[in-house]
Amino acid sequence: MELLIIGATGTTGREVVKQALSLGHRVTAFSRNPEPLRQIRHHNLQLMSGDVMDAISVEKAVRGKDAVLSTLGAGRKGTIRSEGTRHVIEAMQKNKVRRFICQTTLGAGDSRVHLNFFWKHIMFGLMLREAYRDHEIQERYIMNSNLDWTIVRPAALTDGPATGQYRHGFGEEERGLRLKVSRQDVALFMLMQLSSEQYVHQAPGLSY
Repeated sequence: MELLIIGATGTTGREVVKQALSLGHRVTAFSRNPEPLRQIRHHNLQLMSGDVMDAISVEKAVRGKDAVLSTLGAGRKGTIRSEGTRHVIEAMQKNKVRRFICQTTLGAGDSRVHLNFFWKHIMFGLMLREAYRDHEIQERYIMNSNLDWTIVRPAALTDGPATGQYRHGFGEEERGLRLKVSRQDVALFMLMQLSSEQYVHQAPGLSY
């Protein structure tokens, strides 16, 4: 497939790029500064410099793609995830690109029930309040679109290996979640959605 990866130079984005290439996809990696990806030498990789806050550059990147995957991040800051995602959605609708797979966070929306006290009140309640609010708005934009979207909500990200042994799509009654998952497993799960309709118009959580 012809894939566009938004946030490609982030820690999870780089994993999506590498795994997508290993699966035979043609990848356009979109980032303000794609230089860190030059070490990945692959004939199916195209680097594209652009700002997700610039609707024109986003539209140019989306054109001709089969699907878009986003791991857009902004640290503790607000608005970049939501506004950038809004530009991606508008560009996809204009260019009739329908499949959108976007990483947000476990705890957003109805998955808040899975958080423990620390994540609910200390991290998302205080330290990451703006980022959490940005994810909430980001998800609202996606869910209100007419795209074939899947929102992937991973728990706290780690640098561990891909295990394939994560839990996903769990309900409110799920117990014993470790509230962590490796970036490699997140990338694997996101790419698996390209050939599955299981979670179209759904927001599965992801955790060990």
